[in-house]
Amino acid sequence: MNAQRSYEQKAHQLFGEVCVNKTLVQQAGFETRSIPTFVSEWIVTRHAPDGVIDEQVREKIRTFLNRHLPTRDWKEQLKAQLQRGESVTLLDQFSVTVDLAGNDRRLTIPLLDEGRAGIEATLVETYPLLLQGGVWGVGKLTYQPPSDSRSPGRIWLREFRPMQNATLDLDLYCEQRQHFTLDEWRDLLVSSMGYNPEAYTTAQQLLLLTRLVPLVQERVNLVELAPKGTGKSYVYLNLSRYARLISGGKVTAAALFYNNRSRETGLLAHYDVVVFDEAQTLSFDNPGEIIGVFKDYLESGSFARGGTQKIETTAGIVLLANIPLDEDKRPVREDWFADLPPFLRETAFIDRLHGIVPGWELPRIQQTSIATGIGFKADYFGDVLHHLRARAGYAQIAQQYSTLTGTNDRRDMTAIVRVATGYCKLLFPHGTLSRADFVTYCLRPAIRLRQHVRNQLALLDAEYPRMKIDCLDE
Repeated sequence: MNAQRSYEQKAHQLFGEVCVNKTLVQQAGFETRSIPTFVSEWIVTRHAPDGVIDEQVREKIRTFLNRHLPTRDWKEQLKAQLQRGESVTLLDQFSVTVDLAGNDRRLTIPLLDEGRAGIEATLVETYPLLLQGGVWGVGKLTYQPPSDSRSPGRIWLREFRPMQNATLDLDLYCEQRQHFTLDEWRDLLVSSMGYNPEAYTTAQQLLLLTRLVPLVQERVNLVELAPKGTGKSYVYLNLSRYARLISGGKVTAAALFYNNRSRETGLLAHYDVVVFDEAQTLSFDNPGEIIGVFKDYLESGSFARGGTQKIETTAGIVLLANIPLDEDKRPVREDWFADLPPFLRETAFIDRLHGIVPGWELPRIQQTSIATGIGFKADYFGDVLHHLRARAGYAQIAQQYSTLTGTNDRRDMTAIVRVATGYCKLLFPHGTLSRADFVTYCLRPAIRLRQHVRNQLALLDAEYPRMKIDCLDE
């Protein structure tokens, strides 16, 4: 193994079974299936435990997919099997909603386009994440025919096994970091995201890792502006079950914050990060109400709606939007927000963002951009990021080493320290680093993201003076 891939050997030796050769998923033939990477890796590692994909393994995977993860055009055949009294076992993203009016629980089974199935109460109690946006797992389904004209037939979920890590030794993950150089560790993280680290420069790798900051650090609000094809949404769709991606269209206050009718909290209370893809097409139902609540949440991390008490959450907000570039691959307009909806162009909203990610500095995704080496399994890595959010110690490092100049603005300082803390968790989870390391790899990248925000504010509103944020190296 050459020096460029030294991180792979260390990862295999030090982390063992929580690592996977990312090439295996490509070799297994999931190209036509629209399923998250963590699901594909889960299937592959169970059918190729020795890390070898041959035709026999491919046939086993095809059989598994056809039997337990069929395409939607099989839904009527599956329903017919259930009607005949047979049980059906599916791998799907099951979710549950509560119908208070009917004193009922309704199970959603996407593969069957079913939204009114039944579920055993004990399963909801055992797996509460079913109530929080859904869980990928293996479910055993049966059919209960109608008993009379007032009791319609219904599909029931009788057994469920979630597709997630049974245990997570976060201390071990952090301790093992000390055996890697910074370059090796960064390569491992990039590979774990699904990218080939050799296809990106060091600066581009850091931009890729910036996409993880809202997953690893509480209440980070970012906007990434980039042309199509740079993989803006890839990580949030494939890496973590704690991220929820909304692709354009209209968003309601009930879905995002709180449903006054069902008395259920919305997405911000159930996910680590809510991602708005295609933000240039985003619209809100009743914008007069939702924009005010939204801005309040970005500032305080809490919201109130419909007379309810304030609800506090730690979810971050990420906006992904396309931006036109010139022949030099720079934004065509000085106003980067020109193509976004008017409510996203308010300076009061932009000021609440912690950073603008210049996604135009990343190349378009090509075949050589895809990971081909060892990386953490996506479900394991997603759980690591989730649990690092609440791990203590990193904020103290950031506060100690973050000596800013050029600004005394509270929002600037909060944004920079929060993002720098996220970088620290990603690059130095063991907590061992010098001030120079923190300044170079955590603080200055965070300053750059916030500087973009300040530049846009000064361009759009005379109330915001132009300023140059910097830091003391010593």
